Amino acid sequence: MKFFKKLTAAILSSLFIFAVPCNTNALEENSITAPSAVLMEPQTGKVLFEKNAHEVRACASITKVMTLLLVFEAIDSGKLKMTDNVTASAHAASMGGSDIWLEEGETMTVDEMIKATVVASANDAAVALAEHLCGSEEEFVSKMNEKAKTLGMKETTFKNCNGLDEDGHLTSAYDVALMSRELIKHEEIFKYTGIWMDYLRDGKTQIVNTNKLLKSYNGITGLKTGTTGDAGSCISATATRGNLSLVAVVLGSATGKERFTDAAAVLDYGFANYSMYTPKAPDDAVTKIKVVNGMQGEIKTTAPETTPILIKKGEEKNITEALKLPESVEAPIAKGDKVGSIEYMLNKKKIAESPIKADSEAEKMTFGAVLCEIFKGLLSS
Repeated sequence: MKFFKKLTAAILSSLFIFAVPCNTNALEENSITAPSAVLMEPQTGKVLFEKNAHEVRACASITKVMTLLLVFEAIDSGKLKMTDNVTASAHAASMGGSDIWLEEGETMTVDEMIKATVVASANDAAVALAEHLCGSEEEFVSKMNEKAKTLGMKETTFKNCNGLDEDGHLTSAYDVALMSRELIKHEEIFKYTGIWMDYLRDGKTQIVNTNKLLKSYNGITGLKTGTTGDAGSCISATATRGNLSLVAVVLGSATGKERFTDAAAVLDYGFANYSMYTPKAPDDAVTKIKVVNGMQGEIKTTAPETTPILIKKGEEKNITEALKLPESVEAPIAKGDKVGSIEYMLNKKKIAESPIKADSEAEKMTFGAVLCEIFKGLLSS
Protein backbone atom coordinates (compact mmCIF):
# COMPACT_ATOMS: atom_id res chain seq x y z
CA MET A 1 0.00 0.00 0.00
CA LYS A 2 2.85 2.37 0.91
CA PHE A 3 4.44 1.66 -2.47
CA PHE A 4 1.32 2.76 -4.35
CA LYS A 5 1.00 5.91 -2.23
CA LYS A 6 4.61 6.81 -3.03
CA LEU A 7 4.06 6.03 -6.71
CA THR A 8 0.93 8.22 -6.84
CA ALA A 9 2.75 11.08 -5.13
CA ALA A 10 5.62 10.80 -7.59
CA ILE A 11 3.28 10.88 -10.59
CA LEU A 12 1.38 13.91 -9.27
CA SER A 13 4.65 15.67 -8.57
CA SER A 14 5.85 15.08 -12.14
CA LEU A 15 2.59 16.35 -13.59
CA PHE A 16 2.71 19.61 -11.68
CA ILE A 17 6.38 20.44 -11.64
CA PHE A 18 5.65 23.84 -13.12
CA ALA A 19 2.62 24.68 -10.99
CA VAL A 20 4.69 26.41 -8.34
CA PRO A 21 2.62 28.77 -6.14
CA CYS A 22 3.81 32.33 -6.45
CA ASN A 23 2.52 35.85 -6.06
CA THR A 24 2.00 36.80 -9.69
CA ASN A 25 1.27 40.45 -8.82
CA ALA A 26 4.87 40.96 -7.73
CA LEU A 27 8.10 39.29 -8.76
CA GLU A 28 11.34 39.72 -6.86
CA GLU A 29 14.73 38.88 -8.31
CA ASN A 30 15.44 36.36 -5.56
CA SER A 31 12.29 34.40 -6.44
CA ILE A 32 13.94 33.48 -9.76
CA THR A 33 16.62 30.86 -9.19
CA ALA A 34 18.37 31.48 -12.52
CA PRO A 35 21.25 34.00 -12.41
CA SER A 36 19.88 35.96 -15.38
CA ALA A 37 16.38 36.58 -16.73
CA VAL A 38 14.30 39.14 -18.61
CA LEU A 39 10.66 39.60 -19.62
CA MET A 40 9.92 41.67 -22.73
CA GLU A 41 6.74 42.70 -24.54
CA PRO A 42 7.80 42.16 -28.16
CA GLN A 43 5.61 44.76 -29.89
CA THR A 44 7.10 47.66 -27.95
CA GLY A 45 10.34 46.05 -26.78
CA LYS A 46 9.55 47.22 -23.26
CA VAL A 47 11.25 45.27 -20.46
CA LEU A 48 8.72 44.30 -17.78
CA PHE A 49 11.06 42.37 -15.49
CA GLU A 50 14.80 41.83 -15.37
CA LYS A 51 17.43 40.11 -13.29
CA ASN A 52 21.01 40.67 -14.43
CA ALA A 53 19.58 41.08 -17.91
CA HIS A 54 22.85 42.47 -19.33
CA GLU A 55 25.17 39.96 -17.70
CA VAL A 56 27.30 38.34 -20.40
CA ARG A 57 26.82 34.57 -20.47
CA ALA A 58 26.79 31.52 -22.72
CA CYS A 59 23.34 30.60 -24.03
CA ALA A 60 23.78 27.14 -25.59
CA SER A 61 21.24 26.26 -28.31
CA ILE A 62 19.31 29.49 -27.90
CA THR A 63 21.98 30.58 -30.38
CA LYS A 64 19.77 28.89 -32.96
CA VAL A 65 17.25 31.73 -32.63
CA MET A 66 19.64 33.87 -34.67
CA THR A 67 20.34 31.01 -37.06
CA LEU A 68 16.63 30.59 -37.66
CA LEU A 69 16.13 34.34 -38.04
CA LEU A 70 18.62 34.45 -40.92
CA VAL A 71 17.02 31.37 -42.47
CA PHE A 72 13.54 32.90 -42.39
CA GLU A 73 14.83 36.20 -43.76
CA ALA A 74 16.35 34.26 -46.65
CA ILE A 75 13.00 32.55 -47.24
CA ASP A 76 11.15 35.86 -47.21
CA SER A 77 13.61 37.38 -49.68
CA GLY A 78 13.24 34.43 -52.06
CA LYS A 79 16.83 33.30 -51.64
CA LEU A 80 15.66 30.07 -50.01
CA LYS A 81 12.58 27.89 -50.44
CA MET A 82 11.09 25.36 -48.05
CA THR A 83 11.30 22.72 -50.77
CA ASP A 84 14.99 23.28 -51.52
CA ASN A 85 17.25 20.32 -50.77
CA VAL A 86 20.06 20.77 -48.26
CA THR A 87 23.00 18.34 -48.31
CA ALA A 88 24.96 17.66 -45.14
CA SER A 89 28.71 18.19 -45.36
CA ALA A 90 31.29 16.26 -43.39
CA HIS A 91 31.57 19.25 -41.07
CA ALA A 92 27.81 19.35 -40.41
CA ALA A 93 27.70 15.60 -39.85
CA SER A 94 30.53 15.84 -37.30
CA MET A 95 28.57 17.92 -34.80
CA GLY A 96 28.08 16.46 -31.33
CA GLY A 97 25.43 17.09 -28.68
CA SER A 98 21.82 17.20 -29.82
CA ASP A 99 21.55 16.11 -33.43
CA ILE A 100 19.61 13.97 -35.90
CA TRP A 101 22.67 11.94 -36.89
CA LEU A 102 23.05 13.39 -40.37
CA GLU A 103 25.47 11.46 -42.54
CA GLU A 104 27.81 13.18 -44.96
CA GLY A 105 25.96 13.58 -48.27
CA GLU A 106 22.52 13.01 -46.71
CA THR A 107 19.86 15.34 -48.09
CA MET A 108 16.78 16.83 -46.49
CA THR A 109 14.52 19.73 -47.47
CA VAL A 110 14.80 23.15 -45.85
CA ASP A 111 11.48 22.44 -44.14
CA GLU A 112 12.84 19.23 -42.61
CA MET A 113 16.10 20.89 -41.53
CA ILE A 114 14.19 23.71 -39.84
CA LYS A 115 11.97 21.17 -38.09
CA ALA A 116 15.03 19.28 -36.85
CA THR A 117 16.70 22.51 -35.69
CA VAL A 118 13.64 23.77 -33.80
CA VAL A 119 12.08 20.61 -32.39
CA ALA A 120 15.12 18.39 -31.79
CA SER A 121 17.59 21.30 -31.39
CA ALA A 122 19.75 19.50 -33.93
CA ASN A 123 23.24 20.97 -34.12
CA ASP A 124 24.01 19.16 -37.37
CA ALA A 125 20.86 20.46 -39.07
CA ALA A 126 21.66 24.04 -38.01
CA VAL A 127 25.14 23.81 -39.53
CA ALA A 128 23.76 22.25 -42.72
CA LEU A 129 21.36 25.18 -43.13
CA ALA A 130 24.15 27.69 -42.44
CA GLU A 131 26.48 26.13 -45.01
CA HIS A 132 23.69 25.91 -47.59
CA LEU A 133 22.99 29.63 -47.26
CA CYS A 134 26.51 31.03 -47.04
CA GLY A 135 28.85 28.32 -48.27
CA SER A 136 30.52 27.87 -44.89
CA GLU A 137 29.57 28.07 -41.23
CA GLU A 138 32.25 30.71 -40.74
CA GLU A 139 30.67 33.03 -43.29
CA PHE A 140 27.21 32.41 -41.84
CA VAL A 141 28.45 33.26 -38.34
CA SER A 142 29.80 36.54 -39.73
CA LYS A 143 26.26 37.30 -40.95
CA MET A 144 24.91 36.39 -37.51
CA ASN A 145 27.19 38.95 -35.86
CA GLU A 146 26.28 41.59 -38.43
CA LYS A 147 22.58 41.01 -37.71
CA ALA A 148 23.22 41.16 -33.97
CA LYS A 149 24.70 44.64 -34.40
CA THR A 150 21.72 45.89 -36.41
CA LEU A 151 19.38 44.64 -33.66
CA GLY A 152 21.34 46.48 -30.96
CA MET A 153 22.69 43.29 -29.36
CA LYS A 154 25.68 44.96 -27.71
CA GLU A 155 26.64 42.06 -25.45
CA THR A 156 26.68 39.32 -28.08
CA THR A 157 29.44 37.59 -30.00
CA PHE A 158 28.67 34.43 -31.97
CA LYS A 159 31.39 31.90 -32.68
CA ASN A 160 29.18 29.18 -34.17
CA CYS A 161 25.61 28.74 -35.40
CA ASN A 162 24.38 26.06 -33.00
CA GLY A 163 25.48 27.08 -29.51
CA LEU A 164 28.03 24.41 -28.67
CA ASP A 165 30.41 25.70 -25.99
CA GLU A 166 33.24 27.75 -27.48
CA ASP A 167 35.47 30.44 -25.98
CA GLY A 168 34.02 33.89 -26.63
CA HIS A 169 30.59 32.62 -27.73
CA LEU A 170 28.55 34.88 -25.45
CA THR A 171 25.35 36.90 -25.16
CA SER A 172 22.94 38.23 -22.50
CA ALA A 173 19.32 37.64 -21.55
CA TYR A 174 18.40 41.05 -22.94
CA ASP A 175 20.10 40.35 -26.27
CA VAL A 176 18.37 36.96 -26.50
CA ALA A 177 15.05 38.75 -26.00
CA LEU A 178 15.92 41.16 -28.83
CA MET A 179 16.66 38.42 -31.34
CA SER A 180 13.67 36.36 -30.17
CA ARG A 181 11.47 39.41 -30.69
CA GLU A 182 12.79 39.71 -34.23
CA LEU A 183 12.37 36.01 -35.04
CA ILE A 184 8.71 35.85 -34.01
CA LYS A 185 7.90 38.58 -36.51
CA HIS A 186 8.19 35.65 -38.93
CA GLU A 187 4.99 33.99 -37.74
CA GLU A 188 5.71 30.83 -39.71
CA ILE A 189 8.22 29.91 -37.00
CA PHE A 190 5.29 29.01 -34.75
CA LYS A 191 4.39 26.15 -37.11
CA TYR A 192 7.59 24.53 -35.86
CA THR A 193 7.90 25.73 -32.27
CA GLY A 194 4.42 24.38 -31.47
CA ILE A 195 5.28 20.82 -32.57
CA TRP A 196 5.52 18.41 -29.65
CA MET A 197 6.41 15.26 -31.56
CA ASP A 198 7.07 14.53 -35.22
CA TYR A 199 9.06 12.33 -37.58
CA LEU A 200 11.79 12.67 -40.18
CA ARG A 201 13.19 10.25 -42.77
CA ASP A 202 9.74 8.97 -43.77
CA GLY A 203 8.81 8.17 -40.18
CA LYS A 204 12.05 6.41 -39.29
CA THR A 205 13.37 9.15 -36.99
CA GLN A 206 11.20 10.43 -34.15
CA ILE A 207 11.84 13.92 -32.75
CA VAL A 208 10.40 15.35 -29.52
CA ASN A 209 10.40 19.03 -28.61
CA THR A 210 12.88 20.05 -25.95
CA ASN A 211 10.47 22.77 -24.70
CA LYS A 212 8.45 20.95 -22.03
CA LEU A 213 6.34 24.08 -21.41
CA LEU A 214 4.38 23.03 -24.49
CA LYS A 215 2.73 20.43 -22.27
CA SER A 216 2.30 22.53 -19.14
CA TYR A 217 1.90 26.26 -19.79
CA ASN A 218 -1.28 27.96 -20.98
CA GLY A 219 -0.61 30.03 -24.09
CA ILE A 220 2.94 28.86 -24.78
CA THR A 221 3.98 29.31 -28.42
CA GLY A 222 7.74 28.62 -28.36
CA LEU A 223 10.56 29.28 -28.67
CA LYS A 224 13.93 27.62 -27.98
CA THR A 225 15.76 25.80 -25.22
CA GLY A 226 19.46 25.15 -24.73
CA THR A 227 21.72 23.26 -22.35
CA THR A 228 25.52 22.97 -22.22
CA GLY A 229 28.15 22.73 -19.49
CA ASP A 230 29.13 26.40 -19.84
CA ALA A 231 25.61 27.79 -20.30
CA GLY A 232 23.60 25.66 -17.89
CA SER A 233 19.92 25.24 -18.74
CA CYS A 234 18.44 28.10 -20.76
CA ILE A 235 15.19 29.02 -22.49
CA SER A 236 13.63 31.76 -24.55
CA ALA A 237 9.92 31.19 -23.94
CA THR A 238 7.19 32.92 -25.94
CA ALA A 239 3.53 32.89 -24.98
CA THR A 240 0.31 34.65 -25.98
CA ARG A 241 -2.93 35.14 -24.09
CA GLY A 242 -5.60 37.26 -25.75
CA ASN A 243 -3.81 40.10 -27.55
CA LEU A 244 -0.80 40.15 -25.22
CA SER A 245 2.38 38.32 -26.25
CA LEU A 246 5.47 38.00 -24.08
CA VAL A 247 9.07 36.81 -24.37
CA ALA A 248 10.68 35.40 -21.22
CA VAL A 249 14.39 34.57 -21.28
CA VAL A 250 16.07 32.52 -18.55
CA LEU A 251 19.81 31.82 -18.69
CA GLY A 252 22.06 29.68 -16.53
CA SER A 253 19.57 27.58 -14.55
CA ALA A 254 21.04 24.69 -12.58
CA THR A 255 18.53 22.19 -13.98
CA GLY A 256 16.01 21.91 -16.78
CA LYS A 257 13.17 21.83 -14.25
CA GLU A 258 14.29 25.12 -12.68
CA ARG A 259 14.60 26.67 -16.13
CA PHE A 260 10.95 25.87 -16.93
CA THR A 261 9.71 26.86 -13.47
CA ASP A 262 11.44 30.25 -13.69
CA ALA A 263 10.18 30.91 -17.23
CA ALA A 264 6.62 30.08 -16.16
CA ALA A 265 6.88 32.38 -13.13
CA VAL A 266 8.18 35.28 -15.24
CA LEU A 267 5.42 34.80 -17.84
CA ASP A 268 2.77 34.53 -15.09
CA TYR A 269 3.92 37.86 -13.70
CA GLY A 270 3.57 39.50 -17.11
CA PHE A 271 0.10 38.16 -17.83
CA ALA A 272 -1.12 39.00 -14.32
CA ASN A 273 -0.01 42.62 -14.45
CA TYR A 274 -0.10 43.86 -18.04
CA SER A 275 -2.51 44.07 -20.95
CA MET A 276 -2.75 45.55 -24.43
CA TYR A 277 -5.38 48.29 -24.49
CA THR A 278 -6.92 49.56 -27.74
CA PRO A 279 -8.42 53.01 -27.14
CA LYS A 280 -11.42 54.18 -29.15
CA ALA A 281 -11.03 57.35 -31.20
CA PRO A 282 -13.31 60.20 -30.08
CA ASP A 283 -16.42 60.67 -32.24
CA ASP A 284 -15.39 64.16 -33.36
CA ALA A 285 -12.22 62.77 -34.96
CA VAL A 286 -14.39 61.87 -37.96
CA THR A 287 -15.57 65.22 -39.32
CA LYS A 288 -15.08 67.75 -42.12
CA ILE A 289 -12.46 70.48 -42.21
CA LYS A 290 -12.06 73.47 -44.48
CA VAL A 291 -9.53 73.52 -47.32
CA VAL A 292 -7.65 76.74 -48.17
CA ASN A 293 -6.82 77.41 -51.83
CA GLY A 294 -8.43 74.18 -52.92
CA MET A 295 -10.76 73.24 -55.71
CA GLN A 296 -12.82 71.52 -53.01
CA GLY A 297 -13.95 73.61 -50.07
CA GLU A 298 -13.64 70.85 -47.48
CA ILE A 299 -12.45 67.30 -46.93
CA LYS A 300 -13.67 64.45 -44.80
CA THR A 301 -11.44 62.93 -42.12
CA THR A 302 -11.06 59.38 -40.86
CA ALA A 303 -9.46 57.91 -37.74
CA PRO A 304 -7.78 54.54 -38.48
CA GLU A 305 -7.87 51.90 -35.77
CA THR A 306 -5.49 52.78 -32.96
CA THR A 307 -2.45 50.59 -32.31
CA PRO A 308 -2.87 48.70 -29.00
CA ILE A 309 -1.04 50.26 -26.05
CA LEU A 310 0.84 48.28 -23.41
CA ILE A 311 -0.42 49.27 -19.96
CA LYS A 312 -0.59 47.92 -16.45
CA LYS A 313 -3.95 46.33 -15.78
CA GLY A 314 -6.44 48.86 -14.42
CA GLU A 315 -4.72 51.90 -15.95
CA GLU A 316 -7.19 52.07 -18.84
CA LYS A 317 -9.62 54.07 -16.68
CA ASN A 318 -7.03 56.83 -16.33
CA ILE A 319 -6.32 57.22 -20.05
CA THR A 320 -7.57 60.43 -21.67
CA GLU A 321 -7.36 61.65 -25.25
CA ALA A 322 -6.65 65.04 -26.79
CA LEU A 323 -7.83 65.78 -30.33
CA LYS A 324 -5.29 67.76 -32.40
CA LEU A 325 -7.15 68.89 -35.53
CA PRO A 326 -6.71 72.23 -37.33
CA GLU A 327 -9.66 74.35 -38.44
CA SER A 328 -8.36 74.27 -42.01
CA VAL A 329 -5.67 72.70 -44.20
CA GLU A 330 -3.82 73.96 -47.25
CA ALA A 331 -4.41 72.31 -50.63
CA PRO A 332 -3.36 70.05 -52.21
CA ILE A 333 -4.51 67.17 -49.99
CA ALA A 334 -4.42 63.53 -51.08
CA LYS A 335 -6.61 60.83 -49.60
CA GLY A 336 -4.67 59.24 -46.75
CA ASP A 337 -2.61 62.32 -45.90
CA LYS A 338 -2.19 62.98 -42.18
CA VAL A 339 -4.15 66.10 -41.21
CA GLY A 340 -4.23 65.74 -37.42
CA SER A 341 -3.73 63.37 -34.53
CA ILE A 342 -5.16 61.97 -31.33
CA GLU A 343 -2.85 62.02 -28.32
CA TYR A 344 -3.49 59.52 -25.55
CA MET A 345 -2.40 60.57 -22.08
CA LEU A 346 -1.88 58.57 -18.89
CA ASN A 347 -1.38 60.66 -15.74
CA LYS A 348 -0.66 63.71 -17.94
CA LYS A 349 2.06 61.86 -19.87
CA LYS A 350 1.64 61.08 -23.56
CA ILE A 351 1.79 57.32 -24.07
CA ALA A 352 0.60 57.04 -27.67
CA GLU A 353 -0.44 59.03 -30.72
CA SER A 354 -2.76 58.02 -33.54
CA PRO A 355 -3.08 59.87 -36.87
CA ILE A 356 -6.21 61.47 -38.28
CA LYS A 357 -6.17 61.18 -42.08
CA ALA A 358 -7.93 62.74 -45.04
CA ASP A 359 -10.73 60.53 -46.31
CA SER A 360 -11.08 62.56 -49.52
CA GLU A 361 -8.82 64.68 -51.69
CA ALA A 362 -8.62 68.38 -52.49
CA GLU A 363 -6.80 69.62 -55.58
CA LYS A 364 -4.89 72.89 -55.36
CA MET A 365 -6.65 75.80 -57.00
CA THR A 366 -4.84 76.94 -60.17
CA PHE A 367 -5.85 78.99 -63.22
CA GLY A 368 -5.80 75.86 -65.38
CA ALA A 369 -7.87 73.86 -62.90
CA VAL A 370 -10.46 76.65 -62.62
CA LEU A 371 -10.63 77.00 -66.42
CA CYS A 372 -11.12 73.25 -66.73
CA GLU A 373 -14.03 73.38 -64.29
CA ILE A 374 -15.59 76.23 -66.24
CA PHE A 375 -15.42 74.24 -69.49
CA LYS A 376 -16.92 71.21 -67.76
CA GLY A 377 -19.77 73.38 -66.54
CA LEU A 378 -20.41 74.77 -70.04
CA LEU A 379 -20.35 71.31 -71.60
CA SER A 380 -22.82 69.91 -69.08
CA SER A 381 -25.26 72.83 -69.40
